[in-house]
Amino acid sequence: MNVMVSVKPDTSGLTETDGTICWNRATRLREKGDALQNKSKPVKRDSIRTQEKILAAAQAEFARRGYDGARVDAIVARAKISKNLLYHHFRSKEDLYIRVLERTYETLRRRQGDIPLAGLDPIEAMRRLCESTFQVFVEEPDVIVMLNTENLHRGKHISKSPIIRALYDRLSESLRIILKDGEEKGVFRKGIDPVELYISMSGLGYFYLSNQHTLSLLFNRRLRDPENIARRQAHIVDMVISYLTRIPEEGDWTPDLVR
Repeated sequence: MNVMVSVKPDTSGLTETDGTICWNRATRLREKGDALQNKSKPVKRDSIRTQEKILAAAQAEFARRGYDGARVDAIVARAKISKNLLYHHFRSKEDLYIRVLERTYETLRRRQGDIPLAGLDPIEAMRRLCESTFQVFVEEPDVIVMLNTENLHRGKHISKSPIIRALYDRLSESLRIILKDGEEKGVFRKGIDPVELYISMSGLGYFYLSNQHTLSLLFNRRLRDPENIARRQAHIVDMVISYLTRIPEEGDWTPDLVR
């Protein structure tokens, strides 16, 4: 057990004036210690703000130039900090890139998690999850760019992050709960793989937006126009819900038919 002991300065042999000076010095030292303690929290907050500033600048640079093309000097210039400060918070360019990837996936999962699904009818819960997934891609275009970049690297950097895998383990569990609820209530078909479902749900929006420039030219349609975005979102919801609620009939294609 730690015991706090108050130690008075030895004033023996000192005049009253000398003793007063000594006590004043001791008081100033205590006040200085208290001030340093009080500053610890603001310093921590400043550190978090600095990291966020660096991550935002790094994400812009990686999204624009990719991992190989991005330069630490450019990130430092964007963040308006020194290179020493960047390396104080992040060990290397790769360490910074992995943290940006984690931030990207955290944004995607946070936006999906912002939708209150608990207690909802399973069809309504799935509708909202479809819409929120698509809206993240629409409103956070850097997410698509970062995912494209990491796929060029064959997931090399994601494999070094335990955080991203944990995020998607929770997503799979959320989907599994909704699907189970739908099965038990007799509104969803049985045997749906939550991972396959999410890949399809995500892909319907991801492909549309990641290829919007070429597809807009090929089909002479501005895919990014608000009315086309709304039409695409409704289309995604319709496809997913129609698949989930349609009971397979004899002769339908199923994975069991593949040999």
